[in-house]
Amino acid sequence: MSPRRPEILAPAGDLESLRAALASGADAVYFGLDEGFNARARAENFSLERLSETVGLIHRAGARAYVTLNTLVFEPELPVVEHLLRGVARAGVDALIVQDPAVALLARAVCPQLELHASTQMTLSSAEGARFATGLGFTRMVVPRELSVAEIRRLASQTDIELEVFIHGALCMSWSGQCLTSEAWGGRSANRGQCAQSCRLPYDLVVDGETRDLGEVKYLLSPKDLAGVRAVPELADIGVHSLKIEGRLKGPQYVSSTVQGYRRWLDGVMEGRPDGARLAKDLAEMSLSYSRGFSHGFLAGSDHQTLVEGRFPKHRGLYLGRVHAVAGKDVLVVPDDRPWTGALGLGDARPEAPSGAVSAPLTGEPDPADVDPRPGMGVVFDAGAPEDKHEPGGPIFRVEREGDAWVLGFGHPGPDLGRVAPGQRVWLNSDPALARRTEGLLAEGEPEGRIPLSLWVTGAEGTPLRVRMSTGRYTREAVGTTLLAPSRGAGVDAALLKDKLAALGGTSFHLAALDASGLAPGLHLPVSELKALRRQLVAELTADVERGPARTVSTEAVEDGVRQGLLARVVARPEPEAPRLLPLCRNAAQLEAAIAAGLGEVELDWMEMVGLQKAVERARAAGLRVTIATVRVQKPGEEGYDTRLDRLRPDAVLVRHWGAMMHFLEQPAGAARPVLHGDFSLNVTNSLTASHLLGLGLDTLTVSHDLDSEQLFALLEKAPAHRFAVALHHHIATFHTEHCVYSHTLSNGRDYKACGRPCEKHAIALKDRLGLEHPVIVDVGCRNTVFNAQAQSAASLVPRLLERGVRRFRVEFVRETREEAARVLAAYQELLAGRLAPAEAVKRAAVHEQFGVTRGTMQVLKHPAPNTR
Repeated sequence: MSPRRPEILAPAGDLESLRAALASGADAVYFGLDEGFNARARAENFSLERLSETVGLIHRAGARAYVTLNTLVFEPELPVVEHLLRGVARAGVDALIVQDPAVALLARAVCPQLELHASTQMTLSSAEGARFATGLGFTRMVVPRELSVAEIRRLASQTDIELEVFIHGALCMSWSGQCLTSEAWGGRSANRGQCAQSCRLPYDLVVDGETRDLGEVKYLLSPKDLAGVRAVPELADIGVHSLKIEGRLKGPQYVSSTVQGYRRWLDGVMEGRPDGARLAKDLAEMSLSYSRGFSHGFLAGSDHQTLVEGRFPKHRGLYLGRVHAVAGKDVLVVPDDRPWTGALGLGDARPEAPSGAVSAPLTGEPDPADVDPRPGMGVVFDAGAPEDKHEPGGPIFRVEREGDAWVLGFGHPGPDLGRVAPGQRVWLNSDPALARRTEGLLAEGEPEGRIPLSLWVTGAEGTPLRVRMSTGRYTREAVGTTLLAPSRGAGVDAALLKDKLAALGGTSFHLAALDASGLAPGLHLPVSELKALRRQLVAELTADVERGPARTVSTEAVEDGVRQGLLARVVARPEPEAPRLLPLCRNAAQLEAAIAAGLGEVELDWMEMVGLQKAVERARAAGLRVTIATVRVQKPGEEGYDTRLDRLRPDAVLVRHWGAMMHFLEQPAGAARPVLHGDFSLNVTNSLTASHLLGLGLDTLTVSHDLDSEQLFALLEKAPAHRFAVALHHHIATFHTEHCVYSHTLSNGRDYKACGRPCEKHAIALKDRLGLEHPVIVDVGCRNTVFNAQAQSAASLVPRLLERGVRRFRVEFVRETREEAARVLAAYQELLAGRLAPAEAVKRAAVHEQFGVTRGTMQVLKHPAPNTR
């Protein structure tokens, strides 16, 4: 059986981009609302007031409409979200893309028939995580960009949920839903659609305390863009339901070029005649529309030497070559073999193609031979700093070929050739012909004839003609007003029916099948009646298509009912009288400080399992209750991490991802299951999500770092406060990334098998433009976490938190020594005992902090209220 054709899902950041997607043949589009709660707050988005019109436009083009409500929701915003859900359901939207479980819970109560897709922001990366999603009513999950084709295949074999895979566009350096850089450094949460793109900023590499000069390489966390074309055949074979193009901040030209290119390639793959030459041209055009350089991302597995170029963070386009000479207004450009030697140029050989399921991964950028430079095209020169807003560039006035090289002639306006020198890279970064093509496509108006229509005609002499039209989902039937009579000629035959009854030009439909077997031959009916029947049925079907599937939408408020139902399933726990200080330790020295402090419980987060076992034994010998932290994410095939934690028989587990939660919750009856604490990475920001997780069996939850103090207390008003932990002192985990900075910068290794494990010999930090050094820590899965250089403290909130009923206060260590950890623990022990004021506790805890201690995310200075129109 041939594989099912996956849909091509296009981004729509504004109306023009939406129209470009539909005109280019997208099977579905996704977009956000002006009212907020979507992960691209800076896009123009669409209004709820006119949403039914937008959905009608999409449906008439034969496409599906997905609305993104894919951010976290704060407690006071739940009524607003409920209002939006009601409007979305009534507008006929085909599916919602959701991050926060609370939105799914409300959606099921507002409209049970509304299709739900789990956003990549949910960080669902395993079959166990998929089971959590299906329990919430999700029918599709958007696969993290970090999964390879082989891992997607394994995931598909373990779950029946539909899979949606990012196939093209910008890559996030951090696992989606696990990036807190914008929140920590700018008060603009990526989990709230306000990503500040910290990954696109320059950083210096600090190795063992010394800054290392990397020359041109400054953008250590800025990945190339994804072009996953070579993975399409295998993703189709796997049965992936949707191929998703990123880009709601991009314009119509980008949307059009990517949708058309992938549609051509997918059609060829499905028909067994993929056109490689056309694909090369399409990739070149996609580069000109927008590209930071293309890569296979993680679809072929990790390749830490090619994912990050490191020399620029923004659109470059199609690489042409290097400047050989400048003479007057002419520049001689010579092509070269761009070195694929890793971002640091640690050799001359191109690395082997990455291993994995992709049979022919991309091995470089599109060849400039696929789009020769022409007059009118734009170029940019790599002269000066990449962040230079006035870097030399401009339109080409004249082109001459000299062997394999080009002479590019410039005029006015044009680049400042005084800043252009031999050796600099040259990029084609725009093509007016592509812009004109997109403009022409949009000028054609709405697409026509995209929806197949089946037609049945029955009738006999002395009866009216009966016509039934069906799109498969919608069916309409009409009966004529004139009785059929004998005809002097051929009468109403198939040719006449196709010509008059099935004349569907100018509509959304095309004739797919005509069945006139139920019509007696030789009968007459006025042509005007055939046309009238056609107009009636087409109008009715068009209205059906525009409106979308019939649904039941609640008119009553559901929030309180949902909350009460969830809380009824929460098993009660006694409220502890005394507050508890919880040290989270990452090395043996910190553990010794926790033991010496006389604490009763310790949380362990170790880089490797051998050391973890020794730490567990040491803590137990000292009489401490032991909580072990899971990894932060877990991919298919990595289930062994949780199994190894089982064997250590901890008193409790600090659960950091949905898969681990399900692993421990699903243990057989009678098993000695550890107590389960949810960590901050579960992103709990409201009482509905909290109540759902507590009802599933988690003992406590850690409040999300996305909350400021006002939002935190709003949550605690509606949920059992003694079931929450608050991070009292910590260096916030900013990036959590599959890309290994150690392997990239300190080795030639493509992945953990070949890197030589420099993380065991060196300590890396990333220095930002302010001189702050952010530590980079490797976990047992070889993933990197970049921690904020500045510690943050919630000490000022402790009196209110104690009054509210919070009893669990975590202190997290990163690279602190035993002495430093002991000083921090002593300060906060005194604070919780009421013997030290908050300000003094912070002062004592901050003695060793190079960059000071702030209130961090607990400051009330961000998170604008959503639009409640």
